[in-house]
Amino acid sequence: MSRTLPELPESFPTESRPRNLASIPKSSAASHLWNAWLLRIFLIAAFCAITVSLAPFGLHRWAAAGAGFAFSLAIVAAEYRLRNSSAAALLGGVMGGLCGALAALLVAILIFGTSAPEPTKSFLAYAALLAFGYVGIMLGSQKAIFFTYSPHEDGKLLDTSVLIDGRIAEICEAHFLDGPLLVPQFVLHELQMIADSADSMRRQRGRRGLEVLQRIQKMQTIEVRILDDNPNSSNEVDRKLVELALRLHAKIVTNDFNLNKVASVQGISVLNVNLLANAVRPAFLPGEGMRVFILREGKEVNQGVAYLEDGTMVVVDGARRLINKTVDILVTSVHQTPAGKMIFGRIDEHNDAAPAVKPAAAAGRNSRPGFPESAE
Repeated sequence: MSRTLPELPESFPTESRPRNLASIPKSSAASHLWNAWLLRIFLIAAFCAITVSLAPFGLHRWAAAGAGFAFSLAIVAAEYRLRNSSAAALLGGVMGGLCGALAALLVAILIFGTSAPEPTKSFLAYAALLAFGYVGIMLGSQKAIFFTYSPHEDGKLLDTSVLIDGRIAEICEAHFLDGPLLVPQFVLHELQMIADSADSMRRQRGRRGLEVLQRIQKMQTIEVRILDDNPNSSNEVDRKLVELALRLHAKIVTNDFNLNKVASVQGISVLNVNLLANAVRPAFLPGEGMRVFILREGKEVNQGVAYLEDGTMVVVDGARRLINKTVDILVTSVHQTPAGKMIFGRIDEHNDAAPAVKPAAAAGRNSRPGFPESAE
């Protein structure tokens, strides 16, 4: 199964299209890799040479070489950590590194004013430069991310499930969702994996998610940003979303019940599409009338079952003989279940004297995610 990022159609805006590493020429990629490793080897050799020549703290030759090797490995590890950082984080890191170097210079002036041996003072000066430079880079990159995605921008992270669901596109078209929509690269990666699945149903769901994202990007009133940020704390997409939402002070848009709970516990605002769908369903009170299409028989004797356009189940007493017919009923009770609302009613024998009938006929069962399939 391919684990590369999706190679999206040309209809995607250029500035929002994720970078496909497979499009880089192999020769250029190999050359870049060799140059990177040569630079790392040079860094390690330089550190070893400096520590051997200066012999700080009176270390012998091999001990000094070991100390230099350890310091150089720490710097290489920091480079690996910063490799997946965004452009804003790198720019902030550069500014922070310059500030750290200035602070190291001030510390070095104080160090050379002491009576310590010359090799020890030189080593402390180099160590201060590395330490302050490292701290400046890390803090600068973190603060750059904070100011790039501040709480005032009201960013919203899109989960994989909400893109596959598809209703997010209609919500955006209805202008019920504003602010920039943030789509991390690891969410696109998961969509690509689903679209490449051997299972036809999963493959169709993955392609639907990519199509929904294209549809949202074409909307003039919605800004979509593809984020390069990829938290390394876990391989789980949900955990990465939570960590990224905490870092960017963003909200999460999802219809995943478990992700909703985990994010809410950590103080993250969650926009749940299923909860929105339940909230906007029409309210039917006992005694009101409606017209429904009896689709099938119920579990109890003489019961018929109908479905509203939003997938709400309607159980009608005495409607078993009226299957495949449209009838007028009176609502007797409404029950809220974990899967959604259920409406119970009976045949309206006196349609002329009944209250105004609400048109609520449905051609059949709604199979959208988040709506009950069966609840009788």
